[in-house]
Amino acid sequence: MRSRFDEQLDNLFKDLIMMGSLCEEAIALAAKALSKNDSKLAAKVHPIDEEIDRMEKEIESNCLKLLLQQQPVARDLRQISAALKMITDMERIGDQAEDIAEIVSFIPKDKKNDSLLIEQMAKAAIKMVTDSVDAYVRRDPMLAQSVIDSDDTVDHYFDQVKSSLISLITENPDDGEYALDILMIAKYLERIGDHAVNIAEWVLFSITGIHKTTEEHSV
Repeated sequence: MRSRFDEQLDNLFKDLIMMGSLCEEAIALAAKALSKNDSKLAAKVHPIDEEIDRMEKEIESNCLKLLLQQQPVARDLRQISAALKMITDMERIGDQAEDIAEIVSFIPKDKKNDSLLIEQMAKAAIKMVTDSVDAYVRRDPMLAQSVIDSDDTVDHYFDQVKSSLISLITENPDDGEYALDILMIAKYLERIGDHAVNIAEWVLFSITGIHKTTEEHSV
């Protein structure tokens, strides 16, 4: 019975890795579409988001089966509970990558994007997502904590983007609408970082049995 449970748990880990990889792909594709100002490339994010949505439902169903059909011990129960929370954040990451792609599709073709900051911000957000899922599979609390600490980097990029856009509007007031589009994209990337932090906090819960929110409420 236990060997069957371990096999199902291993499949859960593989599914989470796959879902995380899809999230990374969606973010990277949306960022690339922005840098090239390519609406056709942006359109490719939508089917990835749909697959992320499908995987969320599948993983949720498998988690519930594990809870109902098996008798997980406390550590297993924490891992399954954490997985259920993590997939919600990953689904939202997929949504936000699609939101970025949708904005890109409306940016005028004559705009030459100096998107280095956005690209760096996207890379930092992708790394946070990757590391948060890896930390869960490897049961690595130090890696999970590094994801939480990395949120400051993404926030710093967001502040830099805001400053650069203020300068852009000051020099070229007609670019106000374009600046708002870029600001929204940066905001979505910041939210993706926040979701990666949520995942990392659930990883720590799966290992320690303590969640940050619960701990704060008990103080």
